[in-house]
Amino acid sequence: MIPIRDTAPCYSRPYVTWGLIFICTALFVWLEVSPERLHRYVIFIYGMVPNRYTNPEWALAMGYPIDYYFTFVSNLFLHGSWWHLIMNMWFLWIFADNIEDRMGHWRFIIFYLLCGIIASMVQWLYTPNLVMPVVGASGAIAGVLGAYFFLYPYAKIVLWVPILFLPIFIEVPAIAFIGIWVIFQMSKATTAILFYEGVSDVALWAHLGGFVAGFLLFQYFLRKDYPA
Repeated sequence: MIPIRDTAPCYSRPYVTWGLIFICTALFVWLEVSPERLHRYVIFIYGMVPNRYTNPEWALAMGYPIDYYFTFVSNLFLHGSWWHLIMNMWFLWIFADNIEDRMGHWRFIIFYLLCGIIASMVQWLYTPNLVMPVVGASGAIAGVLGAYFFLYPYAKIVLWVPILFLPIFIEVPAIAFIGIWVIFQMSKATTAILFYEGVSDVALWAHLGGFVAGFLLFQYFLRKDYPA
């Protein structure tokens, strides 16, 4: 099931959300047309490589800059594939405008980045020896979902059910759609712990960490003057 849109009203233009989508897309396209060596350099230097911070000696031997923690932010703007980018930007497009509307532009960008940083730190905590870069906006977007889960639990999410590519659409409450998403992440994370020593090809711990961060922190970023 693929979410198409939501029904929650939005009373302002989501300039920050649009800006995030533009930056992530522009960076991805630029890297796609760049030489392979430059592409790899950017992903490994600005992506978050957990082992880089767990084992400084290894990081030094591999040529990583020392005491360089900007990757906990920069990884949020990088993506590994077209599908990775499209799915993240699609979720951002559907859910982030309402959260930006409730918080205001500046509070929202701080909230978004904070959730992303916490998500990256949780991923590092659970996969400390991972030597591949963790990239993607999904941890920060999970924080947006955490806020949406509480603020708009009964807003309808319109889903496309791709059965033989027929135009079959259903509506479900946001609390059900996001709840199923969380259960799916927890299920895959549990499988990763039991069979793969916590490692997965998806940053599951960043997703869960970002969601919990968004759920707990959103109330401190809400506008006081939002129309009732």
